[in-house]
Amino acid sequence: MAHCAAIVLAAGKGKRMNSTLPKPLHPLAGRPLISHVLATLASIAPERIVVVTAPESEAAMAAAAPGARLARQPCRRGTGDAVRAAEAALGGFTGDVLVLYADTPLLRPETLEAMLAARRAPADPAVVVLGFRPADPAHYGRLLTDAEGGLARIVEHADLDDESGAIGLCNSGVMAFDGEVLFDLLAGLSDDNAQGEFLLTDVVALARASNRAVSVVEAADEHEVMGIDDRAALARAEARMQDRLRRRAMAGGATLLAPETVFLCHDTALGRDVTVHPNVVFGPGVTVAPGASILAFSHLEGCSIGAGARVGPFARIRPETEIGAGARIGNFVEIKQARIEEGAKVNHLAYIGDARVGARANIGAGTITCNYDGFDKWFTDIGSGAFIGSNTALVAPVTIGDGAVVGAGSTITEAVPKDALALDRAPRKTIEGYAHRRRQRRAARESGGIGKAATSKRRND
Repeated sequence: MAHCAAIVLAAGKGKRMNSTLPKPLHPLAGRPLISHVLATLASIAPERIVVVTAPESEAAMAAAAPGARLARQPCRRGTGDAVRAAEAALGGFTGDVLVLYADTPLLRPETLEAMLAARRAPADPAVVVLGFRPADPAHYGRLLTDAEGGLARIVEHADLDDESGAIGLCNSGVMAFDGEVLFDLLAGLSDDNAQGEFLLTDVVALARASNRAVSVVEAADEHEVMGIDDRAALARAEARMQDRLRRRAMAGGATLLAPETVFLCHDTALGRDVTVHPNVVFGPGVTVAPGASILAFSHLEGCSIGAGARVGPFARIRPETEIGAGARIGNFVEIKQARIEEGAKVNHLAYIGDARVGARANIGAGTITCNYDGFDKWFTDIGSGAFIGSNTALVAPVTIGDGAVVGAGSTITEAVPKDALALDRAPRKTIEGYAHRRRQRRAARESGGIGKAATSKRRND
């Protein structure tokens, strides 16, 4: 779709979100709303993208839209004025120009392609408007078509009468323009209306008045053009996006045992024959290789899971973690910024952070790497085939050699050589008869006898 540009309107206040965060930056499936719009645009490769923003959110939008040009709308005076603010950033561009909204994240590339194709059709329309047919059109403006199927006019919701209110074709607000006349049309807008704003919808009448055609393209799904106005709408959009992502994952060969309970991120990559059990959450940056299994109630973010590995249930895999092929990460295990190599096992109640666990090593229940000293993080290196007994504390920086064994209950502060046994426990002390005497003292105390005084004196001493 060569020789096209896009203007993304992102200057709205978003008051109904009731948030200090600008509305276009609210997350959907792990990335901001505006990032979804920009990703959709990237698939059609526009020559330029201009994001129109408000002065107070300019810096935030610049960070969210790298590579896009920014245009400032100093005062919010309507959608037409917002598009007009992009004129300088477009710098005389005369190709086709799409106008989209930063809070419409479900729009598909196929729909934009259809709009551009309509713009380039023999009728040579000055404007192409994206329409849709919602189940309940009550709150939308209507698109009134002429006998040839072109767009005659847009009737705003406030201006609907019985005849126009019966029309089911509604206005999404998304448009495509002939760039040669876009800003000439915008120059003709007036704010002489009930809103006191320059409305983009008025360009339809201006184009018709200049004897240019106006066309309509219909979205295949009403949810594709839904805008995010408040938190409830954001939740509905999340549900729709999750449905898309789940379908995509299953079409790619992954099994989701209870799809409605699995939450994916926009970039979650599940390989062929991956099995995901119920109630699993994927944060950004997760790749799962073919044949791996993610068991119930696990949370993964910023990590890679090797082929045939098994994670969970109740596991937490944090960023910068690599789980090797065939490795086992079990229940109530947390892994952070670590490499668990092929065939290694961390099966129960463990924390492994800033570490390497060598191939086929076994980490016992209750083991932790003590990686943080209150100021800095330190590395633990556990060799291939090592066996770490239960309830062990590995105080980093420390190295456990290949094939070494660490006895249960140890606190290891120094390197353990290859194939050695390390055992660090306090010597056991046994006091004969102590338990019997203790029970006698307690019984005496509860009866108010001398034992109570003796116990009190001992504690005071």
